[in-house]
Amino acid sequence: MNDSITVRGFVATEIKTSTTPGGVATANFRLGSTGRRFDRAANAWVDGNTNWFTVQGYRQLAGNMGCSIKKGQRVIVVGRLKMRSWEKDGRVYHVAEIDAESVGHDLMWGSAHFTRSAGNGAVPGQDPAATERRDSVPDVPDDADRDLDPDRDDSADHTPDDEQEFDEETGELKEAAA
Repeated sequence: MNDSITVRGFVATEIKTSTTPGGVATANFRLGSTGRRFDRAANAWVDGNTNWFTVQGYRQLAGNMGCSIKKGQRVIVVGRLKMRSWEKDGRVYHVAEIDAESVGHDLMWGSAHFTRSAGNGAVPGQDPAATERRDSVPDVPDDADRDLDPDRDDSADHTPDDEQEFDEETGELKEAAA
């Protein structure tokens, strides 16, 4: 079975990262997804069954998962569903795995700050020109809005101290991490 799936849920374990013998980065975690429904008789929300998935990411996604996702956070996962089963000591075990294509925070439950990774180039199968078009932003002169407000003093807005440095490993502001 190799079906596309989107699941909303919570990260139930710490992220486990590793590298394959071939040098490919991997990361995985357990995802719990609990359905809820409104019980009119009790006038309250009631939890349903929890479905459990092992989420597996590779390469750039694995690195981003390792430094972005933490246990307990709400996430949305898009990927391919794989059902595996095996037998041990006369018992048959089943596991649902998601080979993740995308993992992100569920903004219904909070906010996030996105930092684009330096190594994220074109997406396989995507037109490279599309990435260039998306990344190109026209250069606007610093005084472009001077015509709108001639009394505005931009010198206080652009000082060298305003530049922020990011920690490449965590994606956080260096001054915030200190």
